[in-house]
Amino acid sequence: MAGWALWALLSAFFAALTAILAKLGLRGVDADFATLVRTFLIFWALLAFVGLSGKWINPLSLPGPTWLFLGLSALATGASWVAYFRALQLGEAHRVAPVDKLSVVLVALLAMLFLGERPSLRDWLGIALVTLGVLVLVFKR
Repeated sequence: MAGWALWALLSAFFAALTAILAKLGLRGVDADFATLVRTFLIFWALLAFVGLSGKWINPLSLPGPTWLFLGLSALATGASWVAYFRALQLGEAHRVAPVDKLSVVLVALLAMLFLGERPSLRDWLGIALVTLGVLVLVFKR
């Protein structure tokens, strides 16, 4: 298994845990406030991780484009988390999480547009199956 695949599987596992634990944590709490608490905790955990692992560098040494794209990514992440927590508060986790994975399709399209990536026919088959799965979950009979 390629190194990236192991990390991607770990990401999927922790994303699944995130959905379940967040759904449990949202009981009686506003979704936006819960997102703020979660973000605060993530900040401190990552600060400790980066510091203890010796990966800290002076943030001012980062080039301008890095700041721009990481900043835009942070805004997109924040918007995603707010929407995700709101969806979890309103819906069932087993339906919300797969719909959230429609991002797989959007990543493929945006990667083609902005990064010049070209998914293979096999890749598109997998992407189409994800799309089909989302449609099955979203539309009731």
